[in-house]
Amino acid sequence: MTRLYATAYRLPAADLGPENPLPFFRAREEDVVVGVAPNVPLRDRRYLGWRVGWRVLPHRMQDGYSRERRVKDLDALVLQNNRLKAVFLPGLGGRLVSLEDLEDGRELLARNPVLQFANLALRNAWFSGGVEWNPGQPGHHTLTCSPMFAARVSTPDGAPGLRLYEWDRVKGFIWQLDFWLPNDAPVLLVHARLVNPHDHAIPLYWWTNIAIQEAEGLRVLVPASTALCNAYRGGLGVVDLPVMEGWDITFPEQAPHAFDFFARLPRGARPWIAAVQRDGTGFFQVSTPRLRGRKLFCWGMNAGGRRWQEYLAQPGFGYVEIQAGLARTQMECLPMPAGSVWTWTEAFGSLRVNPNRTHAADWAVACREVEDEIHTVISKATLERLHRRLARTAQMPPEELLAYGSGWGALERCRRATVGDAKPMPASTPFPEESLGKEQGPWLTLLEEGVFPESPPEAEPGAFMVQEEWRALLEASVNRANGSHWLAWWHLGNACMEALDEAGAEEAWRRSVACRRNAWALRNLAIVSMRRGDTQRAVELLREAWELRPDVAALTIEYLNALLECKEYRAALAVIRCLPEPLRDHDRVLIAQARAALAIGDLEGVERIFRHEFALIREGEVSLSDLWFEWQAHRLALADGVEVTEAHRTRARNGLQPPRSLDFRMAG
Repeated sequence: MTRLYATAYRLPAADLGPENPLPFFRAREEDVVVGVAPNVPLRDRRYLGWRVGWRVLPHRMQDGYSRERRVKDLDALVLQNNRLKAVFLPGLGGRLVSLEDLEDGRELLARNPVLQFANLALRNAWFSGGVEWNPGQPGHHTLTCSPMFAARVSTPDGAPGLRLYEWDRVKGFIWQLDFWLPNDAPVLLVHARLVNPHDHAIPLYWWTNIAIQEAEGLRVLVPASTALCNAYRGGLGVVDLPVMEGWDITFPEQAPHAFDFFARLPRGARPWIAAVQRDGTGFFQVSTPRLRGRKLFCWGMNAGGRRWQEYLAQPGFGYVEIQAGLARTQMECLPMPAGSVWTWTEAFGSLRVNPNRTHAADWAVACREVEDEIHTVISKATLERLHRRLARTAQMPPEELLAYGSGWGALERCRRATVGDAKPMPASTPFPEESLGKEQGPWLTLLEEGVFPESPPEAEPGAFMVQEEWRALLEASVNRANGSHWLAWWHLGNACMEALDEAGAEEAWRRSVACRRNAWALRNLAIVSMRRGDTQRAVELLREAWELRPDVAALTIEYLNALLECKEYRAALAVIRCLPEPLRDHDRVLIAQARAALAIGDLEGVERIFRHEFALIREGEVSLSDLWFEWQAHRLALADGVEVTEAHRTRARNGLQPPRSLDFRMAG
């Protein structure tokens, strides 16, 4: 019998820490130019770069974590039948952290032994392992480290099922996942339902990211003979599967560095991807046709890739990711029509195949072996039939709420009721009034009373809302006598900036400062100056902001980076000396200190910083290894008794290897 129950998931875990109070505004360009090789056909380029410009508002950044861990009991929900056991963390994006084959005790996913956040997601914080759901905007999702609503639902066979859902604050749509483990079934079914409530199309993105334990002999198979490959050294190019540049890219252990490949599934091919171990056991994911993209990502076997693996978990733990998405690549969105509902169903299951065929040189034979086994476990016709059944139950209200997400969906429901918006929220995804909390309070006041409440600028300014509907309410608020204050103008400026109205944002923030001098508006005015290339003016504004709020770490870091941009190294070091000890040890402060010390020739001051355990290094960032190479170049020059030259830098890069703790280089 299928069961759904709550339990504790115990492991050493880092604290997520406080959110960053500063708004981080979207890129000026919504579309991005993606580099492609001449052999990429036009049909593969249609949506490349379309609406993928970075954006995260109205969310705040999650960058307050460290690398200190303690054993915690996390709230978990388990869906289990007699063949599979699935464990979910509703408080962390609904991550499926474990899928166990109960017949032989095999863990099918990469189950991270720790919970360690790192800087890989849209909002910074991310953790590896399990299955992650990524809707809306390209990148690891804004809610990947945040709570989601979870509910008990009735499935087509009457067994209990699990529903995860939330309101997407960035693009304003509802996304829902219904999980079903039919009695005696060998697969976990995942039915996705995305609802666009708008009278206009929205650019939509979805990728299901599945972490598989890295192992010798592991092979990833997919029903395609070519792929679009990204080797982190330029753009996309079409390559033949499975061999590229002399190595078989379907065996992650052969990868000399990090890379992705996006399979070019032939039209009409059944969309699946699998990871098979040397002994023929493994995992597969298959879906209905809407989810047509398939991808492999691995960190590679170079020093940087190995460092990332242990950095995200612990020494000895490694994983690869097999993924499934709406588009062919992760460098594009697709237009979701106004008022539309998109659905698909995925199946996750255990594989047992003949390794002599799956690991043979003949790629077509290997793929056919896996596809035949997937068909035996769950045929295309069976999956389509189950999809239709799930599509009906997915529209039904849940039976019981098991975990709460944010209050933003409830606020949207209140907004629609207040302004007379006739579009109801779907019954399948209730956002109850009791989910409204402190963060939604000021915005609920604005909605009900027409005035955004003021608070002192010495306090943090609170949560953001930047959508067009809220911008209109803010504009009405500041035109009222009791609504024209620093905080309302500041929020209005945020909404203008996110709408790419830079002039309107600047005017609103100037009005905010005129109402009451505050660090928050001065900082945002500095962002405007930065975007216009006036770094010196940005430094002046950030200095004023920092003097008002020297305790805000994010503000301090932006001020230091601006000083370095203007080559005011001694001024930066003077600021650092004024900081309280905890802030002096912040990752970004230490990196700024190292850059400044190196620029003035204080080599001993730099060496001390290299011994720090950094927590906030961004995926793709090489600032630490670059600093180390520059430091070594200065040491070589000092030994030669001359000023540092490009020849010293070349000697350092070609002849020396950074310490493992500092080497996060992904490219070969």
